Amino acid sequence: MKITDIETFIVDAGWRPWIFVKVQTDEGITGYGECSDGRSPQGVTGAIEDLKPLLVDQDPRAYEMRFWDMLRGTRQSPGGIAAKAIAGIECALVDIKAKALGISVVELFGGPMRDQVRVYWSHCGTSRAMHSDVIGIPPIRTMEDITELGHEVVDRGFTALKTNIVIPGDPPSVHFHGFGGSFGTTDQVVTIDLLRNIEKLMCAFQEAVGPNVDLCLDLNFNFKTEGCLRIAKMLEPLDLLWLEIDMYDPEALLQIKESTTTRICSGENLFYMRDFIPYFELHAADVMMIDVPWNGFSQSKKIGDLAEVYQINIAPHNYYSHLATYISASLCAVLPNIRIMEIDIDDVPWKDDLVTDLPEIVNGYMTTPTKPGWGTELNEEAIGNHLWENRSANW
Repeated sequence: MKITDIETFIVDAGWRPWIFVKVQTDEGITGYGECSDGRSPQGVTGAIEDLKPLLVDQDPRAYEMRFWDMLRGTRQSPGGIAAKAIAGIECALVDIKAKALGISVVELFGGPMRDQVRVYWSHCGTSRAMHSDVIGIPPIRTMEDITELGHEVVDRGFTALKTNIVIPGDPPSVHFHGFGGSFGTTDQVVTIDLLRNIEKLMCAFQEAVGPNVDLCLDLNFNFKTEGCLRIAKMLEPLDLLWLEIDMYDPEALLQIKESTTTRICSGENLFYMRDFIPYFELHAADVMMIDVPWNGFSQSKKIGDLAEVYQINIAPHNYYSHLATYISASLCAVLPNIRIMEIDIDDVPWKDDLVTDLPEIVNGYMTTPTKPGWGTELNEEAIGNHLWENRSANW
């Protein structure tokens, strides 16, 4: 079997693009991968185009060798866009290998360790605050709207949710200074007003969902160590499932973790075992995230197995399409140290149209994929109707 062509699709997902990879073979088996990057879609697809000469006419089933071909081809630019491009292709190659054998990726990697995985409603309130017009749901204007959303989470059977720093209002907003902003927003400090808003937000959610639903708050890259410390201490009475912090200094993250009883989660921005090892060795977080569409499936499996050695649970970072959800759920099925899996519930109305099979979620748990490959295929006709067409991301 040989690779004959590699295509990419940048798909309109409302306020951000999704990036899909299609790998075709001379035996008629097609593999699909995802490597969505909301801020650099042209960079990722451009890197994939640059990698094609290393792959065309090669055997896709030898996905480990193909990974090393791509890694060596980008060795002077490790991580980032190059890693995401490699990951999207590698996921498609793994899909081909499993399909060629007539089995699921879960079976390819040793068979299921669980028949379902617990999921949490991610960006709960965030998407409604920022993109209610696209989703078709009223915006978050008051804390009473947060309360109603909390009731909805419970009514729909979820046992955990994650939000960002949502600021209700007319219009509402979300604090995302770690990703952009005007003059004076680079300092990554937390103000008294912001602290009060965070406290009101999380208390409103907790009161609405009750004691049997876990809460997570994602701080992203918004604050330096001091700000994260203050927020973590303030939220201790709420006993969060975790406070999520993106930070490139494992010792600073450890300082936060050791200063508070609030559990800490991190790692979505890291690549390959080499990046994760310093965090594992320090036990810098209670839970570590792995982004499968940015690391690739086989490399994510290795990271997860290494986390088990350090007695650390992992949680896939998954704020993408249904294809990525199937990919992440497949990882959860083959690792012994899973905490919970992320999934976005509020999304663009055409999200379901882009794939042939939808995730089965019952009472807050997603069923492990069992069909050949990832368990779902891309609907290329629907994708053709929703191309990004060089729009600018604003997530």
